[in-house]
Amino acid sequence: MTARTPSQKDTSISESLLSLILTSLESDKAEDIVQIDLRGRSSMGDFMVICSGRSSRQVAALAEKLVDKIKQTYGFTAKVEGKDTGDWVLIDTGDVVVHVFRPEVRDFYQLEKMWMPGQGDAKPA
Repeated sequence: MTARTPSQKDTSISESLLSLILTSLESDKAEDIVQIDLRGRSSMGDFMVICSGRSSRQVAALAEKLVDKIKQTYGFTAKVEGKDTGDWVLIDTGDVVVHVFRPEVRDFYQLEKMWMPGQGDAKPA
């Protein structure tokens, strides 16, 4: 058995996962949803999604519902950091990394600027 190179990786799973994540966040009223294509730019995953919730409570609820949908659909539990405080929740599915922020925290860290210096790779969801 030979190891697959990153260029040989089947991206249909990560694209399907991305679609589920975007649909979930939109239906649960996340705000300012942005997706960033990381393929060929980072080994951390294929996509990054950044969005905001209006309050700490909504941020935590968005993350909890998303993790539940991923588990129900794909049968695995995503890694979650920061859900207790609800300021910034990181959800790592392996292929897609999701950041759910309170607006003030998102403005402070400005992850979009770090990953999209020219703003050309970002796609509003």
